[in-house]
This record gives sequence, C-alpha cells and structure tokens, in this order.
Amino acid sequence: MTNIILIYTTCKDVEQAKQIGKHLLEKRLCACINIFPEMNSLYFWPPKSGTIDEGKEAVLIVKTLESKYQEVEKEIHKVHSYDVPCIMAISLAHVSKDYGEWIEGEVE
Repeated sequence: MTNIILIYTTCKDVEQAKQIGKHLLEKRLCACINIFPEMNSLYFWPPKSGTIDEGKEAVLIVKTLESKYQEVEKEIHKVHSYDVPCIMAISLAHVSKDYGEWIEGEVE
C-alpha cells in the first residue's frame, strides 16, 4: 500500500478546475493535477426533491499524499463555487517507485 492518493472532484467548468488546481499546486498540497474537460453528470437536485438534474462538468484529479487530504479538502471548499462539492479520495494499492518519490518530493 502507498501513502499517495488521488482526490476526485467535479467543477462547473475547466476554468474553475484550473483555478482550484493552481491554488493547490501553489500551496504545495499536491504534485500534479489532471483535468478532464467535459463530463455529463446526472444527479438529484435539489436534494431530496426526486428531480433528476443534468449538467456538464469538468473533472479535477489531484495527486497528493494521504496526510494532505484534510488540507486539500479545506482549500477546495474555500475556492469552489458549489454548495456541496464532490470531494473524494481514492486510495492506491501501487505506484511506481520513481513516480511516488517524485510526488512525495513535490508535496510539502
């Protein structure tokens, strides 16, 4: 098992994903981000309404250390426009040695 995680979050658009990603990088809370520019989302909104809403979003993947999760979550909440942003950590079973060392070296 590794101490590196991926944090998955959705954003209203690519610009917001870049803004959040750069914010996290500048604070050295992650080593790298990936942005998937367009995804279709279906979800119940407003909550408990039984109404299915549909939208287009961008996906932001944050590569960081498990010990940084709480800080990353806090910072995402500070700059995200959603009332209830999706923020989830994905644990990784394996990461190549060189890549893992690079991530650990970049995150302070």
